[in-house]
Amino acid sequence: MKIINAREADFGTVKDITQSTINAVYPHYYPKGAVDFFLAHHSDENIMRDIQNGDVFLLLTDDGQAAGTVTTEKNEINRLFVLPQYQGQGFGGALLRFAEERIAENYDKAELSVSLPAKAIYLKKGYSFKEYCAIKTENGDYLCFDNMEKAMLKQK
Repeated sequence: MKIINAREADFGTVKDITQSTINAVYPHYYPKGAVDFFLAHHSDENIMRDIQNGDVFLLLTDDGQAAGTVTTEKNEINRLFVLPQYQGQGFGGALLRFAEERIAENYDKAELSVSLPAKAIYLKKGYSFKEYCAIKTENGDYLCFDNMEKAMLKQK
């Protein structure tokens, strides 16, 4: 596997990984209004802006298939998604380590907003609870998530 910087030509791949993962996983944890909010949050404009800023990365399998993506902006980890068929194979952990190493170059802590399905994973990876958040979405549905953080060791 290897992790590469996404280019503008990779926009469709990043969007597909993001939307496919949200649509496959999130409806099991969130009501429709919250899922729609997630999809809108990861809009074409937001994805392209992050790619143009050099903040988006793709994980490619050994046979060159795009399996996951992660975005880092300053000390924040965003948009970490692994396609459902590749979950449970260590790709998410590899993307997280990559993002943490990138952040540790300039910051003493990493921060992220954690969805309900990912919370247990981040707790196991050493992240601690910072604050609980809830956003009211369409139809009176709520999107509930936690903000978490982890101390970074400075890279030599």
